[in-house]
Amino acid sequence: MKKEVKKIKKVFLKVIATLAIGGMLVVISIVGINVVMIQSAQSKIVTIDELKEADCILVLGAYVRPNGMPSDILKDRLNTGYEVFKAGKAPKFLLSGDHGTKAYDEVNSMRDYIEGKGVKTKLVFLDHAGFSTYESIYRARDIFEANKLIIVTQEYHLPRALYLAEKMGIKAQGVAADHLTYGNMIKFKAREALARVKDFMFVNIIKPKPTYLGEAIPVSGDGTATHDK
Repeated sequence: MKKEVKKIKKVFLKVIATLAIGGMLVVISIVGINVVMIQSAQSKIVTIDELKEADCILVLGAYVRPNGMPSDILKDRLNTGYEVFKAGKAPKFLLSGDHGTKAYDEVNSMRDYIEGKGVKTKLVFLDHAGFSTYESIYRARDIFEANKLIIVTQEYHLPRALYLAEKMGIKAQGVAADHLTYGNMIKFKAREALARVKDFMFVNIIKPKPTYLGEAIPVSGDGTATHDK
């Protein structure tokens, strides 16, 4: 009986040790991937004055309120994108977000906001299937044929977007759109840390295709080809 108890204890300790080692490796991997992404983006996050000219300004989507108005986070992205445009750093906008249903439409909310500032409609391209950062960057390359991007989003989000662009062969610079203090930033940053791991796996190993692809609509052309309203 005592021998059996000892055997069970040994097995139990081995299991605990294995789980502990596994957990440590997971933590080390998460930290390592986050460090790589953040460090790789440092030289690419610049001020508007430091930007080099690009094909278009990619504004990544975010939450739109039930009344159709952009959230504070999205407004900051759009306002920053407009500042980049007014500075003459890129001639077109590529507004990428979630328009997966009729009831929820990020991209037309973004378009209304940008055009409300006086930007000509033909200069505004809409990516209705930018359901994730990975898909937005992938489609910017394959559908909109953008070779040089200025990516506009909040600073915590930029390293992942810039890393994906680099791995997909796009020359990209980033401008941080942090004008306000946002709620739930601890939650956002924790989720972003995990998203970096996911997209690291996506762009380096799994390489899934976006939900939707299709015929090319080059940003060198007329943005009205992407409008549905």
